[in-house]
Amino acid sequence: MGQQHLTELEFSALNLDPRLLASLKQLEFNYCTPIQATSLPLLLDQKDVSGQAQTGTGKTLAFLLACAQRLLQSTLPTLPGRPRTLILAPTRELAIQIHKDAEVLLADLPLNLAICYGGKAYEQQKRQFDQPVDILIGTPGRLIDFFKQKLFNLKSIEVMILDEADRMFDMGFITDVRFMLRRLPEPEKRLNMLFSATMAQKVMELAYEHMNEPQLIKIDADTPAVERIEQSVYHPANHEKIPLLLGLIAKLKPQRSIIFANTKHVTIRIWEYLQGNGVSAAIISGDIHQNKRESLLKKFHDGEYSILVATDVASRGLHIPDVTHVFNFDLPDQGEDYVHRIGRTARAGKSGSAISFACEDYAMNLIDIETYTRLTIPTISISNEMLVEPKPPAKLKGLRVNQGSGNRPQRPRHNNGPPRRHHRNKKAV
Repeated sequence: MGQQHLTELEFSALNLDPRLLASLKQLEFNYCTPIQATSLPLLLDQKDVSGQAQTGTGKTLAFLLACAQRLLQSTLPTLPGRPRTLILAPTRELAIQIHKDAEVLLADLPLNLAICYGGKAYEQQKRQFDQPVDILIGTPGRLIDFFKQKLFNLKSIEVMILDEADRMFDMGFITDVRFMLRRLPEPEKRLNMLFSATMAQKVMELAYEHMNEPQLIKIDADTPAVERIEQSVYHPANHEKIPLLLGLIAKLKPQRSIIFANTKHVTIRIWEYLQGNGVSAAIISGDIHQNKRESLLKKFHDGEYSILVATDVASRGLHIPDVTHVFNFDLPDQGEDYVHRIGRTARAGKSGSAISFACEDYAMNLIDIETYTRLTIPTISISNEMLVEPKPPAKLKGLRVNQGSGNRPQRPRHNNGPPRRHHRNKKAV
């Protein structure tokens, strides 16, 4: 729930429950971000909001405050199996982050939380419904599983929140989302919030189908945070990517950085080369057990690791403080994903650096990225001195790696490891 750039509107000027104001004061949140200043007056007036805002702009705090205020004002009872708020998130990482933020904000309030997501703690999550639940947070698949087991129903929902709506479409969850939303009370009987990085036609249709005349809010993507990011791009050959990455890490000595790749296979290979060359890092991959992923994320968050290697699962919704550098080992296919990735740095008013590799496989994506951002990313030339001869990679044990998984499974060539020798202007052996 970190604050980004702030407005002059104080939370104390809003019609919030004194207990919420006390919590905000304790957390040292005094002034609203733009999305909070724009959406909260409407939400506290019980008007639905469809908000377009990039990650890191404070929307989680906005919808949690509005949700809590509605529930605290309500006279309806909280009963087992009848949650009063439904918060849908596209990924378990985002669901976990929302739940953590809610735990902090609502620690001293009489509101009960539950969280449901795939990958772990199946029986433990089921037992949550033995007690009353005010706020139910989760991903669509696990929620539908429990719903069909009749562990809960949605007849008492007073607040519906759909976070990262565009991501729901991208990940193929929209059928599941509609399944849940169609089982809620009528839109007029609840407070509805939808947040999305983009307001494409498909997102707008979802909003107008399941909300009550929502007010559209748009926070310009060209925020000061993006302007504070120093962006650059290198054009390495595929076999130069690992040597260049190792060279940049040695030269820049980033305090805390995230390295993004497009497939889980490549994230594993990056991690193996880092470990083999004495660079300790955490990794988020779909092949790693959920408990381990959460443990690694916490260690990165707490500073035990200075480097995190990840796919786009980490580019949205995670509040990781003080990230100084973002490396795009692979350029993402969409400009929107590029913005989300580099948005992991330059948070809370700080500056940061975003370094991208436009290699043989992904260089064409640079055109779409620069068109989307309306910026030309400065190119930096590669010298032999920048390339580090890597030692052999370590092995990440206990995983089954799908050799062809990812965006481009048909390619026989992998861009995640160098040949024995690497020189500028020479082809890989």
